[in-house]
Amino acid sequence: MPSLSRRFLAELIGTFALVFFGASASIAAVYPGSGVGLTGVAIAHGIVLAIGVTATMHISGGHLNPAVSLGLFVVRRIDARMFLVHFAAQVLAAVLAGFALKAAWPAALARIAEYGTPQLNLSVSIGQGIALEALMGFFLMSAVFGTVVAAGAHRVGGFGVGLTLVFLIIGLGPLTGAAVNLTRALGPAIASGTWTGQAVYWVGPALGAVIAAFVWDKVLLRGDTVAV
Repeated sequence: MPSLSRRFLAELIGTFALVFFGASASIAAVYPGSGVGLTGVAIAHGIVLAIGVTATMHISGGHLNPAVSLGLFVVRRIDARMFLVHFAAQVLAAVLAGFALKAAWPAALARIAEYGTPQLNLSVSIGQGIALEALMGFFLMSAVFGTVVAAGAHRVGGFGVGLTLVFLIIGLGPLTGAAVNLTRALGPAIASGTWTGQAVYWVGPALGAVIAAFVWDKVLLRGDTVAV
């Protein structure tokens, strides 16, 4: 089993890539004539997550998301020490990505997109936002269990997880920003100073991931002993 320091570094690198390049795609979408649009933003997120999970799954399990680590922890697929190492790496990655976004993008342009900070639609309440992010967290965690964790899963690397993020962003991105990951909200918020609705992205994905973890671990994968 890889050491905790190797797990920390893998989660740091993978999460940084997701936050930095995901937010950068959102900023790029505001360039006149860029043609990026919602679909382009979704594809960029899906690709970076797919590559990140695939590259790190043999070292850290390729969580790259505190909600995923929490879900695996509550069903005892990882222990408390491993969870804390992963969580610390993921949050640090978000902080570093926030500063990197601030340094990389011209402020006049990046401010238009709030440095890629996810935003609630004006017609969506905090409670609705949490519920929507929980729904997305459920399906993202289901993809993790079904394509990465399960002993009998067809091995497609992290591409099942990345593709899930694509359809989540296209389907519900206009309502919540479809962060489905507190680090994806935290990093750009550090760059932009925009903290409105952050509870949605901290509570929602975690809630959905924990529910999915119990469904998959206790029902769908009962008896499966693989840990990540």
